[in-house]
Amino acid sequence: MPLIKRTELPALLKKTAEGEFCQLYLFFGERYLCREAADRLEKTLLTLDGGGTVHQIDGDTEDSGRTLGQLMNFSLLPGLQIHRVTDSRLFHSKNSASSIWAKVEQAHAENKDSACRRHLLAFLNLAGLPAGESLQAIEGGQWQKLFAFSRPAGSLLWADELLGGANAQKKTDSGTDAAGRFQEVFMKGIPPANILLLSAETVDKRKKFFTFIKKHGVAIDCSVASGGGAAAQKGKKEILRELVMKSLSAHKKKMQPRVLEQLYERVGFHPVAVVMETEKLCLFVGERESITLEDLDEMVGRTREDALYELTDAFGKKQTGRTIVLLHRLLENGVHSLAILATMKNYLRKLLVFRSLQLQPEPLYQPGMSAQQFQGNYLPALKAQEQWKDLLKGHPYALFMSFSKAGEFSCSQLKNWLYLLLQAEFRLKGAPLPPELVLEELFFSMLFGRKK
Repeated sequence: MPLIKRTELPALLKKTAEGEFCQLYLFFGERYLCREAADRLEKTLLTLDGGGTVHQIDGDTEDSGRTLGQLMNFSLLPGLQIHRVTDSRLFHSKNSASSIWAKVEQAHAENKDSACRRHLLAFLNLAGLPAGESLQAIEGGQWQKLFAFSRPAGSLLWADELLGGANAQKKTDSGTDAAGRFQEVFMKGIPPANILLLSAETVDKRKKFFTFIKKHGVAIDCSVASGGGAAAQKGKKEILRELVMKSLSAHKKKMQPRVLEQLYERVGFHPVAVVMETEKLCLFVGERESITLEDLDEMVGRTREDALYELTDAFGKKQTGRTIVLLHRLLENGVHSLAILATMKNYLRKLLVFRSLQLQPEPLYQPGMSAQQFQGNYLPALKAQEQWKDLLKGHPYALFMSFSKAGEFSCSQLKNWLYLLLQAEFRLKGAPLPPELVLEELFFSMLFGRKK
């Protein structure tokens, strides 16, 4: 069977309900979407004659030899025997190391320790290293050899501390070796009642086992288009709308389109959060059928991303009091101090790039130009230079506002602020000072003009 998109899942489920199924499935891409799609397939399989039993297996601690032994043996239990492995490592390779590390850093910045630890364990497994291995001790050349990308700058003691909470100290199977054994077993054949459901966030599509599944099993692509383009944003909204409508239908509730849009804006593309917030709203309205904007305001707060945007907005407008209030609100809500620094660094870096572009002789930037002039003449000429493509991908009016804001500062001022940010980062990582004290001093220094 070929590789199919998640949108084609209903057709697959229909065939499954009619008794047409295979013994090997792979769900890959966005974690929640993989889980939700696997749940639907699992439910359909269990409705077949004879029912069955589901054996849940955590890929982070999986003993592949034991899983293979269960797949090769006939079970004394009646019906189908569904072995479901979540977060499988069979499809990892050095080529996926950098993408897994990006997830590690994102989870760390968002203060999500459990997710960060899960990604760290998967990262170590790529090189066959035990969970107790110190990432801080791995030097640049060895890091490049193990993971095929340059060692991240700065201290990695935070990663070692997280890994210190992991119990498994033995080396796990490398994805290549274990995947080869799985492929060999399925080529020889397993008992007809045994089924393997695999899910993985990151896969290397060049791996032989992935190609084998596409030919002899079913691979369901649950990935989501990345980037901020119109097509990607539209695809994300369609996915969120599907999840919201499914939750509303289960509770027999309705939601007005404008309320739905506000829900998207507040939660962002976080499928788990969207489903949880929708269910919370359904329970909140009680016997009422329709969910209103007032209900949304009452029950769904602003997300971390919204609050961080408010912080940069207040800082850009030099509103000292509002900036400090928002800073403390973020810290009280559990946002990590390093995540706040990362947000400010990205914000100031973008302003510095835009200010530098304004100083170029071609195309000529004219302070005070209208949004129409910016979008019709200056921005197209700037994009034609093929520089800073990622920073110039956003909505034209949003870019116009960012360029206008950048024009309020000098390059030396922006570089000085970045230097102060670096000093604050060193203090947060090395000095025994409260994070709120370090960040308060940073913002006062920037807003009141302390030089490096």
